[in-house]
Amino acid sequence: MTVRTRPWETPRVSPCPQDFRVVVRIDSWEATSVYPNGHFVRVLGRIGDLEGEIATILVENSISVVPFSEAQMCEMPVNTPGNPWKVSPEEERERKDLRETHLVFSIDPKGCEDVDDTLSVRTLTNGNLELGVHIADVTHFVPPNSYIDIEARTRATTYYLADRRYDMLPSILSADLCSLLGGVDRYAVSVIWELDKTSYEIKKVWYGRTIIRSAYKLFYEAAQELLDGNFHIVDDIPEFRDLDEKSKQAKLEELVWAIGKLTDIARHIRAKRDHCGALELEGVEIRVQLDEKKNIHDLIPKQPLEVHETVAECMILANHWVAKKIWESFPHQALLRQHPPPHQEFFSELRECAKAKGFFIDTRSNKTLADSLDNANDPNDPIVNRLLRSMATQAMSNALYFSTGSCAEEEFHHYGLALDKYTHFTSPIRRYSDIVVHRLLMAAISKDKKTEIKDNLFSNKDLEELCRHINNRNRAAQHSQKQSTELFQCMYFKDKDPDNEERCISDGVIYSIRTNGVLVFIPRFGIKGAAYLRNKDGLVISCGPDSRSEWKPGSLQRFQNKITSTTTGGESVTFHLFDHVTVRISVQASRCHSDTIRLEIISNKPYMIPDTELFHQSSLLLKSDLVKEVTRSVEEAQLAQEVKVNVIQEDYQKYCQTKGRSLYTLLEEIRDLALLDVSNSYGM
Repeated sequence: MTVRTRPWETPRVSPCPQDFRVVVRIDSWEATSVYPNGHFVRVLGRIGDLEGEIATILVENSISVVPFSEAQMCEMPVNTPGNPWKVSPEEERERKDLRETHLVFSIDPKGCEDVDDTLSVRTLTNGNLELGVHIADVTHFVPPNSYIDIEARTRATTYYLADRRYDMLPSILSADLCSLLGGVDRYAVSVIWELDKTSYEIKKVWYGRTIIRSAYKLFYEAAQELLDGNFHIVDDIPEFRDLDEKSKQAKLEELVWAIGKLTDIARHIRAKRDHCGALELEGVEIRVQLDEKKNIHDLIPKQPLEVHETVAECMILANHWVAKKIWESFPHQALLRQHPPPHQEFFSELRECAKAKGFFIDTRSNKTLADSLDNANDPNDPIVNRLLRSMATQAMSNALYFSTGSCAEEEFHHYGLALDKYTHFTSPIRRYSDIVVHRLLMAAISKDKKTEIKDNLFSNKDLEELCRHINNRNRAAQHSQKQSTELFQCMYFKDKDPDNEERCISDGVIYSIRTNGVLVFIPRFGIKGAAYLRNKDGLVISCGPDSRSEWKPGSLQRFQNKITSTTTGGESVTFHLFDHVTVRISVQASRCHSDTIRLEIISNKPYMIPDTELFHQSSLLLKSDLVKEVTRSVEEAQLAQEVKVNVIQEDYQKYCQTKGRSLYTLLEEIRDLALLDVSNSYGM
């Protein structure tokens, strides 16, 4: 575990670790003592220093970032200027070669190095369409039970923090030979569908190993510009720079047609899932913008683009069809991903908040919930619908990996995506679950061909144990990403004067009422947190004729959808759900815990945005099928007045068998369960 040392608790080590983050090992805990016994292990870094705080996050989540060993690296292929990697003649004979027949391209975030997936679409001679999803063939380079396979299994996932990532696989694979970069030959595992030319209904599907050469490595914004018909972005696409005008125009038309056709197909796929009850939920994802010296320049909510949905729908389609394939071949030992229906009691706050705006939310099924959320629109304030979708997100259960031999088929269903079977196939560079699924798919293909299955597959018992490990590591990845985002939010505001810095004042929306305050969402920075209406001295908030707030003696009265502050002088102010207020953002420092964001309501009126800040604002939250809540501060938990003990006990029984690597990990997991009433992560 990690602790902050205090002056009177300084261990006898050199140098003196006062004001440092340190690791201690708990040796024993006497039943008669409130304090455990332990010993000092090592110093992580100074409190408040970025690297020290990041190291603390990693330790708290049992994330190992040691370099790959010499034995592991010796298994890696070579790709150097003097000895470049090439497609082998044997693989050319065994794989379907798409290099000259298919326009293959990727669409990823700007600067992405680990390109897992590429897409293709073309018209067949019979007039039908062919849609292809081509995924990096990681299993070709990672044999089962090799040193690198065992290491990847242990890590289970790539860990993405706000400013960095820690890879599951060495960079020679993750950023090079398994990354489907533009203009180079790569091995892939492909799912290719033939679609009806007008209805886009699937006629047939093919699975297999391929060789591809991606023609374009596009970033999302460029693809969206091309989709919208704004062709000036061509100058920012490297593949077009050295072409003559005639060739450029021909290739541009080909690419624009492909992106447009993919988008049309994705809309159709999405409409079918919507009809079955797929949920369009909301989350907030923050991008940390650093300057040249790696200092925090800004915090920017990521913008939703239609091409995000296009790529996501294609990946969901591939995951769904691969899930069906491996289950049909191995009904008792396939790795799938289930998303159970949420507990109805978790929707109570959503229903009450919607009722305050005159909306009815029917939560009996994913279909009724999706339809209710679609109808819950306030034309005067679009953010109301987004907050309601965010509340629905928080009510969701966690999606989990499982072995099909461990539960009945009716439990396979994915509630959020409205699919009967689902798995993860499309990101083997960064998820070990996908590596397992690739091996299952290859074994299924071999089984169809009545050839020998080369890989030894996991038994149901072993696969279920592996799924528990991967689920545990995924929770650690989500938790560490959340912590790192909170860290950067605090570091961004820590050096700013909240009384004079313009960016410390922002518009906030009240989305929950508590006994002694409200919970506020700040769209500009993606921050959610508590704003107290009664301070530590017992004074309550008061707003004068100019709407500015001050603290005065008085009392608070909480109602279902509002809270009223009344001073002893008879002045009163009422805050309603979904009211816009002006909020001051500051950082609350602590010697014993991580710094936290502190929100203070300074006016009961909306914040008037200066013209110079308008271009920074984001009125939209991120739409994504892989929905995440970015932050839930500790203050939210402190404001929660009611804890559903039976729900906590149920969830504890569900997770208590997770094997952490330390007592601290176990205690942290129990603490997380205690916060489920106000914070719940949801991932597809």
